[in-house]
Amino acid sequence: MPRLLRRWGMAIPIFVLVLLLAVAGIVFGGRGQEGRLIDAGGSRVFVADGDTLHIGAETVRLARLDAVERTQFCLDAQGTSWSCGQTALATLGRIVARGALHCTAIERDHYGRTLAHCTVAGGGDVGAAMVEAGWAVADGPRYAAEQQAARAAKRGIWAGRFEIPRIWRDRHRIEPKMVR
Repeated sequence: MPRLLRRWGMAIPIFVLVLLLAVAGIVFGGRGQEGRLIDAGGSRVFVADGDTLHIGAETVRLARLDAVERTQFCLDAQGTSWSCGQTALATLGRIVARGALHCTAIERDHYGRTLAHCTVAGGGDVGAAMVEAGWAVADGPRYAAEQQAARAAKRGIWAGRFEIPRIWRDRHRIEPKMVR
């Protein structure tokens, strides 16, 4: 045994420590998310819908807002149906394409997604941009001023009629997929 310790040195204790940390990460995975920085630098960003991003293996949902769903339709001022969900998705794609996407994790939701506040090049708040453009509704006070501005200017979904995304999801029995 002494010969083995001389040969492997500190490798065995370090291996045990790494193993214990990995087990702790699995057991306590949802905890300690607050303030964790997710940097897309180098990772490909996939826009799933108007408020959800996939950054590498991470599923990130923009916090404190609710965008129209990818398959949701709205009515314009003349009452014509149009795919507001696809427009919201495309808008989020243009915003994150500015580059230098950084997200600060707040917590995990019950679907396993990371809830986060994200910024892009120049320090722009991604959530504020989506609400102010009229493609998402504020969920709480953080983006209330942006929502009021979009509504007053009749931007995006506020130009016609739409269902609040939460109500639309409930009516269509749509739930996000669990993240593993």
